[in-house]
Amino acid sequence: MHVAAHEKQPDVRVAPRRFSRARLAAFRAIERASALLGGRAFYRARHLAPGRFRVREERVRVPGLPRALDGLRVAQLSDLHGGSFLGGGDLLHVVEAVNALDPHAVALTGDYITHAIEDAFPLVEDLARLRARHGVWAVFGNHDYKARREGELVARLAERGVRFLRNECARVEVDGGAAGRAWLAFTGLEDLEEGKRIDLAAARADVRPGDVELCLCHNPAGARWLAREGCAAILAGHTHGTQIDWPFLRTLGPKHPGTRLQLGPTTLLVSRGLGVVGAPLRVGAPAEVVLLRLERA
Repeated sequence: MHVAAHEKQPDVRVAPRRFSRARLAAFRAIERASALLGGRAFYRARHLAPGRFRVREERVRVPGLPRALDGLRVAQLSDLHGGSFLGGGDLLHVVEAVNALDPHAVALTGDYITHAIEDAFPLVEDLARLRARHGVWAVFGNHDYKARREGELVARLAERGVRFLRNECARVEVDGGAAGRAWLAFTGLEDLEEGKRIDLAAARADVRPGDVELCLCHNPAGARWLAREGCAAILAGHTHGTQIDWPFLRTLGPKHPGTRLQLGPTTLLVSRGLGVVGAPLRVGAPAEVVLLRLERA
């Protein structure tokens, strides 16, 4: 499953979305007004309290899955958007729920900030409480490159056991006891819109024949280029599930392909995320944790 150096790779980049100054000013005005009216407390009580957010279980059946990986669980958290409506301590119940699931691994699929890197720093302690025997792996989203200071978040989370995959692969050996051993390969790409360098070949260079690949990619728009034999699932976010699923409003955000899509041998799972932008409100798109469970077909 090695990617040959001479093999032509598809261009997975996505054209960045840009809003006019007038629209951005309107968004910021709504955000500031909502924050002054207690938007953060409202959002925490309405969408992040126990029983308010959702754990969405997705079973992915994989032909020929090694027995050691049968039943393996990966919890995905996405689109936290620290800032006006989400800060330190607000993810406490979410983290407790994730740890109670006893996942083998945790995947963080981007957008830790809203406007500035400082938005993400209060979330570090919450994310540091995540527990998974095979690691907590992360990629960046389009919001995370503001002022190109994303390296500061990499350093802070690395100290707390969270590793970013920046066009990289991390291979994890899973000991299934009597079921034997198998290798899980986490591949992670820089954001397809805002990353300076998106290198699919580099991300997959260390994947070996027989590995079961799980690809972390914030933006689902490039998923059709990432699907291939050996890649069981792509974990993405970005769309917030439209966040406010009303006519017109649902078109303000990035196009949402749905929460699950089959791309040949690969399953695309798109998280609705945990945070919000613009307003502390979700309609028809609940805040959620996605729990991926691998099963032998």
